[in-house]
Amino acid sequence: MKISILTLGCKVNKYESDVLLNMFLKKGYEATDQLEKADIYIINTCAVTNEAERKSRQMIARCKKFNEKAKIYVCGCASEHNPNQFIEDAVAIKGAINKQELVDLNLEGIKIDSQPEKYISHCYASQPRTRAYIKVQDGCNNFCSYCLIPYLRGRSRSREIDDIVAEVKQLGDEVKEIVLTGINLSDYKIDEKNGLLKLLQSLDEFGKRLRLSSLEECIIDEEFVKGLSKLKNFCPHFHLSLQSGSDSVLKRMNRHYTTKDFYYSCQIIRKYFPNAGITTDVIVGFPGESEEEFNQTKKFVELMKFSGMHIFAYSKRDQTVASKFVDLDGETKRKRSFDLQVIDKKLRDEFIKANKRVNVLIEEKKNKHCVGFSENYIKCYFDEDLEVGKIYSAFINMPFQDGALAKTEKDV
Repeated sequence: MKISILTLGCKVNKYESDVLLNMFLKKGYEATDQLEKADIYIINTCAVTNEAERKSRQMIARCKKFNEKAKIYVCGCASEHNPNQFIEDAVAIKGAINKQELVDLNLEGIKIDSQPEKYISHCYASQPRTRAYIKVQDGCNNFCSYCLIPYLRGRSRSREIDDIVAEVKQLGDEVKEIVLTGINLSDYKIDEKNGLLKLLQSLDEFGKRLRLSSLEECIIDEEFVKGLSKLKNFCPHFHLSLQSGSDSVLKRMNRHYTTKDFYYSCQIIRKYFPNAGITTDVIVGFPGESEEEFNQTKKFVELMKFSGMHIFAYSKRDQTVASKFVDLDGETKRKRSFDLQVIDKKLRDEFIKANKRVNVLIEEKKNKHCVGFSENYIKCYFDEDLEVGKIYSAFINMPFQDGALAKTEKDV
C-alpha cells in the first residue's frame, strides 16, 4: 500500500507532514511526499487566505486524476476552519490538532479535537534533506485583526528544549542546516521566559548552520541580537513580519508596534550583522487602506532596503475582527501588489549587488544549475558541477532569476 502526503502552506505544516511520513515509514508503509499514484492521499491543508483554501480543495481533484479509487484523508487548518468543504471527497477529516492519529488509517467522518494547553511531541520528522526544519513552537496569542490562525491553532505553547536537542542529535551528517520554525517563533519560551536565544546556544555546538524562520519585531533587542552574533553557526537572515508601513494601518491590524519601532529593530540587526538579509511580509489593500497609507508603505519599505518581500493582497477571513471592515476592490489590490513587486525586484537586485563573497549550501541540481542559499538567504545559481549537501565559498556575479549567478571561489 502506497501513501502520498501532500502539504500546503507554511513550514510548520511541512514539518508536521514529515512527522506523519516518518511514522508511516516506521510502520512499514511505502510513503512519499510527492504527488504521484498512490492508494491513499493525505492532504495537509492551509487556511491563511481564501486562495489557500481553494488550493487545498483543488489538491483533492489532482489526487483523483492519479487514482480515482484512492482513499483521501484531509487535515490541517482549512479542515479545522471548515471541515464540511471536504466531506464529499474525504474518508476522514482531521483538524490542525493531533494529525498523527491519521497513521492508524481507521478514522471516518469529521474529528476536530480541542486545542491543547501544552506542546505535545509524538515523533520526529523524516529529514532526508540537506536542510532540516525543526518545529519548536505552536499556536499564537497575538490575534491580529486579519488572522484566523490563533482560532485554528490555539494558544502559544513551546516544545521542551531537551526534546528539540534530542531530535537534532539524531540528524545525519548530510543535514548541514537547521531551520527553527513555529507559528509564532518569537514566543518560544523556557520556564515562562523567552528562550529562543538559549535554544540556539544549545544547538550551536552541533556544527550545523542555524537559521530562524519568521520572527516578530518584539523579540529584536540589543541583548538578543548581540547574543546571536556570538554564535559560531548562525545564519544572518531575519524574516521580520512588517505587514504595513503605515502606522494607522498597523493599528487597525492590531499589530503591536509602530514603523519607528520596526526601523530601530532593523538598525540593531545591521549593527551586529552589516550584511544581514532582512526579508518581510506585506499585506496590501487592507480594509480602509487609503492611497496615502499605501504611499507610506512604499516609502517605508524603500527606507528599510529589504532583501526580499512576500506581498499578499488582503484576504477576508470570516470570524476575524477585520472581516467586519469594508473591503477594498480587487483591482486596487492588484495594482498595489504590482507596485510593491516592482519595488521588491529593485531592492532584491540592490541587495545582491551589495554582496560579493558568500558561503552557499548546495541543495539541488535544477535545469543545468546547482542551486543553494547563502547564509543571508540569497538563492545562488552555479554553472558548475557541485556536490549537493556541501558548503562552498563563492562570489556573487549578478542578479539571475529569483536570486543570483555565482561562482565558487576556486573558479574566480
